[in-house]
Amino acid sequence: MDANLPIESPSLSRRQLLNFITGATAAATVGSALYPVGKFFIPPAETTGAGGAIIAKDVLGNPIPAAQILAEAPGSRALVAGVSGEPTYLSVKEDNTLDSIGILDNCTHLGCSFPWNPIDQQFQCPCHGSRYAPDGTVVRGPAPLPLKIFHVAVVDNNILISPWTETDPRTGEKPWWV
Repeated sequence: MDANLPIESPSLSRRQLLNFITGATAAATVGSALYPVGKFFIPPAETTGAGGAIIAKDVLGNPIPAAQILAEAPGSRALVAGVSGEPTYLSVKEDNTLDSIGILDNCTHLGCSFPWNPIDQQFQCPCHGSRYAPDGTVVRGPAPLPLKIFHVAVVDNNILISPWTETDPRTGEKPWWV
């Protein structure tokens, strides 16, 4: 045997194994601690349909089937979570279909939420008395602008809601929210 060759010691391979186990344990600990931090800063993907539309959801975040809302009487309104979770009113038309326009539940005066009054056939803001027609136009102030509207479509029993960026059909002008 040549005296210049290094002698491989069993403790060297044992040392490498212990270093590997220590490193793997540290990496697993740091990774498991950083995972929830990463999930906090990265928002969950929205459930989307055709053309980037958002599927309407209930208060718990579960998709609402169109049949559930269409089972209501014509002229009724349903409040769902739409684009960015914004509360959006959907209305059932006389032919038992959903209106293609959804209305945001957010008063244009100071941002209060408001109920639909089926007796007066108006959206009525309880904060300062603004009233809106069924299409979201202002009937009585102090609200200065009509309500924000959204596109509504039904595809395979899913209710798809997407932002309205075209001309506002109520005013014939560019929407104030775009």
